[in-house]
Amino acid sequence: MPFIALSPRHASAAPVAVLAVLVGLLLTGCAPPVQFSVQDPRLKVIATTGIIADIAQNVAGQRAVVTSLVPPGASVHSYEPTLRDVRSIAYADLALSNGLLLEEHRIIKALAANLRPGVGNVTLGEEADKRGGKVIPLIENLTLDTVWLGIRARGSGAALGATAGSDVELRAAAVEGPGRLVAYTTETLGARRMFIDSDRIAADSAVLPPNAHSHMSWAFTAPGVYRLTLAAAVRGEAGATPVAVGESTYTFAVGVAPETAAKTLARAHPGVDPHAVTVLEGGHADVSVDLDAGHLDLYGDVHGRQGDRVSYDPQSTVIEVPNKAIQEIPSGPGYRFLGSPGDRLYQLPQAVLGKHVHGELDPHLWQNVKNAKAYALTIRDALVLRDPDGKATYDANTARYAAELDALDAEIAASVSAIPRERRQLVTTHDAFAYFADAYGLTVAGFVTPSPVVQPSVQDRRKLTETIRNLAVPAVFLEPNLLTRTSALTSIARDSGVAVCPIYGDTFDSTVTTYAAMMRATADSVSRCLNPESTTYEKH
Repeated sequence: MPFIALSPRHASAAPVAVLAVLVGLLLTGCAPPVQFSVQDPRLKVIATTGIIADIAQNVAGQRAVVTSLVPPGASVHSYEPTLRDVRSIAYADLALSNGLLLEEHRIIKALAANLRPGVGNVTLGEEADKRGGKVIPLIENLTLDTVWLGIRARGSGAALGATAGSDVELRAAAVEGPGRLVAYTTETLGARRMFIDSDRIAADSAVLPPNAHSHMSWAFTAPGVYRLTLAAAVRGEAGATPVAVGESTYTFAVGVAPETAAKTLARAHPGVDPHAVTVLEGGHADVSVDLDAGHLDLYGDVHGRQGDRVSYDPQSTVIEVPNKAIQEIPSGPGYRFLGSPGDRLYQLPQAVLGKHVHGELDPHLWQNVKNAKAYALTIRDALVLRDPDGKATYDANTARYAAELDALDAEIAASVSAIPRERRQLVTTHDAFAYFADAYGLTVAGFVTPSPVVQPSVQDRRKLTETIRNLAVPAVFLEPNLLTRTSALTSIARDSGVAVCPIYGDTFDSTVTTYAAMMRATADSVSRCLNPESTTYEKH
């Protein structure tokens, strides 16, 4: 791969220069994934990403033909399968995905709907810790001074006929309160989508995969006590009849003392002691559908212990929306659905802008080479189960590849260790490099947004600019496949006078076509760009 960096004296021009080269890399004609042929007698393996496909091909060798659904340069977070992909899935003898909600849900739904009976989908990220891998939880930034309220689907729902490709639908059945209640998301490019509007019940349904949660904004136009009844159902596949899970009513204290809402709640449920009601006033909580238990609840942090979560009964819980949550509706057409500019309302805002659906664990495991080794071991076992006659070949290939990965791991560690400790700060396009940082002694100092489908706010940009200035980082890192999707990082770098360098997240391009090459390219870029005094920087 051509190395892209500039000397500090050229840093102010770095974004423009690097953009030109990155565009060239992006547009130089990535080959499409291999297509299966019915005439080919070899085992046919479909992988969701090129990274997984490359690891699988190293393990399978000549006994299998491996292809990926997501082509080079495309994002696994937003890719929509084509008819050609559906055909490949239907021919596959084995499917390999990452899981942990890395893939766009349409990809998982396509696998579930089109794999032949008996053909398994092995989720490597969810199996890695059984074979020596390390999994990192997603720790979200709970800096809001009100409760952070989202929506969630918990459990597999297997007893209800649900699969990983199913949809969990959550809709409003009734709303009581002194004003209007609106729940909405801010999606890609700032578009707003309403989930609840008390002026027109069942305006839309929120849809999640099993074992996922999403962020939501909740707005109330007047102070008082609100009672929101939600109903949930599971839809196994498109066109299928939804299976009801249940419904529950949630109580909000908006601009009034929680004790007032507790009395309202006790009147609705005579067995509840209003003095023993739980008040959710901070931390992270979700309106939750428990698919395995068959009911709705509130699922939130234990008070004072982020990450330790428990189920709260809506019949004895009040969600507080305090007076400090009062905001004015901004000008512009984007918020007209809430009212007129300048009108005041009470709002629990979502903590990130954008459609952001995820699980509890960071899915980018392969950024730690030891986890890629765990992937290889998992793939070997899946191949042996499908093709027992090939066991000796798969064992030998895996042993060889594992030795190569061990050497790669040591090589990356040595490369990064040459960076002065105070310079080991990663500022990237999106939050995909926690494993790389954890494995090789860096710190994720900042990223534009948590997910590449999320648009940064003014506050996000300001915070990132301050981070770059305070830490005196010499460079920030941009994923080539996200070049056309966001200009935020390059403009921040231009304003800050720092270089922009490439980093590889979850896809290949025309110059980086294997997992090992991708990790070497990232390590080379990081070590050079964060240690500019150690090398002469030239534009290529």
